[in-house]
Parts: sequence; C-alpha cells; structure tokens
Amino acid sequence: MNNDETDKFSLKRDLGFFPALSTVMGLVIGGGVFFKISSVTAATGSPSLTIFVWLLAGFITINAGLTVAELASAIPVAGGIYKYIEYIYGKVPAFLLAWAQSVIYYPAGISALSIIFATQVMNLCNIPGTWQIPIAISLAVFLYAVNLLGAKVGGRIQSISLIAKLIPIILIIVVGIFTPSSNHISLFPITSGTHPSFWSSMGGGLLATMFAFDGWMNVGNLAGEMKKPEKDLAKSIIVGLFFITLIYVLISFVFIKALPFHLIPGNQNAASEAAIKIFGNIGGKIVTIGILISVFGSVNGYTMTGPRVSYVLGVDDEIVFSKFFSKLTKNSRVPANAGFIQTIIAIIMIFMGSFDYLTDMLVFVMWIFSMMMFIGVFILRRSEPELERPYKIHFYPLPPIIALAGGAYIIISTLLRQPGLAFTGIGITLLGLPIYYIHYFNKKRSL
Repeated sequence: MNNDETDKFSLKRDLGFFPALSTVMGLVIGGGVFFKISSVTAATGSPSLTIFVWLLAGFITINAGLTVAELASAIPVAGGIYKYIEYIYGKVPAFLLAWAQSVIYYPAGISALSIIFATQVMNLCNIPGTWQIPIAISLAVFLYAVNLLGAKVGGRIQSISLIAKLIPIILIIVVGIFTPSSNHISLFPITSGTHPSFWSSMGGGLLATMFAFDGWMNVGNLAGEMKKPEKDLAKSIIVGLFFITLIYVLISFVFIKALPFHLIPGNQNAASEAAIKIFGNIGGKIVTIGILISVFGSVNGYTMTGPRVSYVLGVDDEIVFSKFFSKLTKNSRVPANAGFIQTIIAIIMIFMGSFDYLTDMLVFVMWIFSMMMFIGVFILRRSEPELERPYKIHFYPLPPIIALAGGAYIIISTLLRQPGLAFTGIGITLLGLPIYYIHYFNKKRSL
C-alpha cells in the first residue's frame, strides 16, 4: 500500500495498542457472552457438545484472526476489511461488503444489542415492557452523539467499559468454578443428547456461538487512526481473541455447572438464574449490571467502527451522495453523516428485528466475505511475495486452511438449516449491485 493512498485519509492517528485491544474485546464481549448460552444449548442438546462448540468456535476464530492479521498489517489503512477486499478482488466485491456492513451488519448489531440492553434495564428497574423500544433507541442515539466527540473519546469508553465488564464476568467464573454443585457434567464422550443429528446440532451450535465471537475484525476500520497499525493491529487481534475464547469456555462451563441443563435451552434469563445460584439473590442484580456494562461497550464499538466503512466509500466516491458520507466533523474529525445514517437504520431494525434472527443473519453474511479474505492471503502470497508484511502467519498455510474449513461449515450449515435467513441476507447484499452500477454510470456520464 503506497503512501499516497494512505495519506488521503485525514483521520487523526491517536489510538495505541490498549484502545485497539479494548476495541477487539469490547466489540466481541457483549450480550453474546450472557445470552447465546440459551440458543447454543438449544442447538447442541448436551453439555459436552456445548463446551465443544465454544472451543471449536474459538479455535476457528483465532485461526481466522491470525490470517486476517497478516492482511491488516500489510494494508494498514482506514476502512478495514473493505480495503482488504478491494485490494485483492477489486471495487465491486469491496462495495458489496461495505453495502452489507452498512445496511445489515452494523445496524443489526446495534439494534440487537440495544434491545438486549433495554430488556435488562427493564428487568433491573421493574420498568414496564412498553419502554423497551424507547430505551433501545435512546441508547443508540446517545452513543452516536458521544462518538461525535472523536475516536479518542470512543476508544476511552471501550477501555473503561472493558475493564468494568470483565469484573463481574471474572467473579462469576472464579466463584462459580469453586462453588459446589449437584449437577453432573459429562464432557466426554461428546454427544448431541436427544437430538437425532450430531452434525446438524454442531452446526447450529457453531452458528450461535459465532455471534458471541463476532466483531473482532472491525478493529481494522480504525487502522487509519492508530499510531502504529503495522505493529499494534495484529497484536491486538491475536491477544484479544485468545482471552475471549478462554472467557467464553469458562463462563459457559459455570452456567452449565450452576443450573440443571434442561433449564438452560431457550431460557433468556439463564445467566441471571445461574448467578443467583452462585451468589444468592443479589447475584441476579450483579449479573444484570454486568450485562448492561458489557452490552453498552459492545454497542459503542459498533457505533464507533461502523461509520468508517461508508466514510471510506464516500472518500473513494464509490457511493451515491459521496460528499455527504465523506464529511467529517470540524474538530473531532469523525464521519458524522455516515454515523447518522447508520443510527437511523438501526432504529428501524429496533422496531422490526428479533435478536437471534438479526445476529444469525449478520454472522452468515460476514462469513461469506471472511472466506474471501482467507483465500485472499493465498492470492497475495502468490501474486505479491514482496509486499511488506510486518506480521506474517506462523505455521502457514495451516491457519487459513482451518479458517476456511470452519467458514465453509458455517455457511453450508446455515444454508441447510435456515435457508430463508441465508437467502434474505444474500438478497439484501446483492441489492448493492444496482446501486453500485447506477453510481458508476452516472460518474462516467459526468466525465
């Protein structure tokens, strides 16, 4: 990536390693750590397969992280995975990715997590259910306004919320592991319980866990605002994913240990009920506060990183109303208009969406593009062997092969198990094609 291309991005470079690490962990550790246990256990049917799919999801994600880290260090510019896809495959696939991120991925993440936040506020404060949508919208709007103050402010929120959210999680893990339980947990052999198909159960469980791991790639969007992206970006991804996997496996084990397994599948209050078993009645309030802090940080992460994608589309004049999307605030230098549109779409989804449906769709769509990135590492190794790579994958080509195998399993399993969801996601993504070509031909006509 030459200096001329990098220089055209005028974002402030004031983020270091810890804000990047906090963004990785803050984006990933959100509502999923507490809420996905119900859908994972419903899909797997047994404690052994539940723990196994968390380990498998972490293993796949770490190998995906190792793979993408090479691209991130070689192409350290604002725009993240959009720029990686464009560099390898060209403008049309990159636009489809950015389109999918702008209209599905980021708004769906914000809306789903804002709904979770509102639900927990109502449970904590005994507020009537009619307040769910107003609270969710208020959170989305508030974090959009806060992020107008600049990436440094958003990064500080991520750092503070990461530390705050890890405290109750670590308490639950440490106390839960050493608290006696009458529930017997058998981790071997790995079975699907009463479910007839082991592979279908594993596929469903893996898809559910992947939302809990989702979000780590978005730190690449901040490369243009990092002091040393070639050094800190790869390190933040790898270190963050290792600790995230450890946390997820341990806290899932604690939930299963604390509650009879049959009470967990489909139970959205499983985390609170497990905390009550561990700490007593105050445990429910502790875990609810932990969820609120965790989800708050995760919504902030989506709000902070998402607008950088449509901003880059505007800078590159690849979207209608490019000047509108490329506009930065005068002092803080953040993409205010791009963030405004993202927030509006998220608010619409708050009225329309279901937590599990929205999260499963965004995971499916993003894994299609993730597969393209994994393949892209092989392409660049062959076509540009002299490209400067401050970080190179160890044990190449094993990590990208593992990441590809995991991604293929997720995509095929979703197509077989949830074809309606899969084709809806694909259809919305492909709607970006006419939008791209309309703008493309209008540009050619104006020359």
